[in-house]
Amino acid sequence: MRWVWFHKLASPKWFYSWSNFWALPVFCFGCLCLAIGLVWGLAFAPEDYQQGNSFRIIYIHVPVAMLAQSCYLALGVASFVFLVWQMKMAPIFIKAMAPIGAVMALIALVSGAIWGKPTWGTWWVWDARLTSVLVLFFLYMGIIALQSALDDLVLANKAAAVISVVGLINLPIIKYSVVLLETLHQGPTFTLTKKPEMPPEMWLPLLCAVIGLYSFVAGLVLWRMQSEILMREHRSSWVKQEVMENGL
Repeated sequence: MRWVWFHKLASPKWFYSWSNFWALPVFCFGCLCLAIGLVWGLAFAPEDYQQGNSFRIIYIHVPVAMLAQSCYLALGVASFVFLVWQMKMAPIFIKAMAPIGAVMALIALVSGAIWGKPTWGTWWVWDARLTSVLVLFFLYMGIIALQSALDDLVLANKAAAVISVVGLINLPIIKYSVVLLETLHQGPTFTLTKKPEMPPEMWLPLLCAVIGLYSFVAGLVLWRMQSEILMREHRSSWVKQEVMENGL
C-alpha cells in the first residue's frame, strides 16, 4: 500500500486529474511569494556594505541558479526511473522540465555576468563555477534537441534519459567548485549546516524568492505535462472525453 502512489504516477490519466487540481494553486502561491521576495529584496532590503546596490541581483541570480541545478537533478532522477522501470510519465516529465531548466540556466549565466562586471571587473571568466553552469546549459539544450529532432519517440526518450543520467556528474562539480577549487565566485549563499551570514532583512526576502520560484516552476511544469499528456494520449478514450467535456 505504501507504494500505491508511486505506481499511480505511471498512469497519465491519474496524473492528469491530480495535476489539474494542484497546478493553479501551486502556481499562484509561487507568483505571490516570488513577487513579495523580489519587491522586498530589490526595493527594501538594505545595501551591502561592500557591493552597495549591485548586490541586489542576488534576489534573481541565486533563485534561478538553484532552480537550474534542481531541475536537472529532477531530470536525472526521472531518467533513471524511466531507464529502470520504463515508467510512462518519466519522459513526459523530462520533455516538460528541460526547457524550463534551460531558461533557468541561461538567466543564471546572464545575471551572473551582470553581477560579475561591477564585482570582478569582467563579464566572464573561465571560472570553475561559471564553466560548469555553462556545461549545464548545453546539457539542457542537448536533451531538448534530441527529444525534438528524433522522429522515433522511443529512441528519443531513451537518448534523452541517458544524457540526463550521465550529466548528473556535472552537479557535484557545480556545487563544490567554489569550495574545493580556486575560484572568483563567492561561496554558497545558503547551507544546511550553518546560519546565513547575511542579516535576516537581507536573506529572508531571498528565501521568499527561492520558495516562490520553486512553486512557480512547479505549476508551469504541471501544466506543460498536462499538455504533453493530451498530445501523447490523444487516441485514448479518456482524453477524447476530456476534450469533449472541457472543449480543449
